[in-house]
Amino acid sequence: MRVKRLQESPESVHVVVLDAGEEAVGAVGRLARELRLGAAQITAIGAFEQAVVGWFDREAGDYRRIPVREQCEVLSLVGDIAVGEDGEPAPHLHAVLGTADGQVRGGHLLEGRTWPTLELVVRNSPTALAKTWRPEVGLALIDPDETAERP
Repeated sequence: MRVKRLQESPESVHVVVLDAGEEAVGAVGRLARELRLGAAQITAIGAFEQAVVGWFDREAGDYRRIPVREQCEVLSLVGDIAVGEDGEPAPHLHAVLGTADGQVRGGHLLEGRTWPTLELVVRNSPTALAKTWRPEVGLALIDPDETAERP
């Protein structure tokens, strides 16, 4: 992973480039901890050699895994990072992936093995947002009325 800061304030902006073989979700989590991200927006394009996206099953209270077992283009990857209840940055990423036949798979990005690259732009606000557990939904979601300590 290569990181370059493009802007310092009032919001920091970084360009992040993942190399072939890097697992994207884990890399974003490491980046969030290293940069102490607390209210960030992520956009990215690139490709994966394979990936897993998820669809949240309300009844099961978990993600149904949708494997993409082939090289795919990352047509769109968007997400955010806020501070989880454990005080650590919590990335939330969604991806639309295009396969060789032009079909798409999309959902919550659970895994993505980069090939040949993934290019991300990360914008972080000076204020940190908090994610709070919502029992009626079964997920921790950003609470726009709550701020958090920067991780």
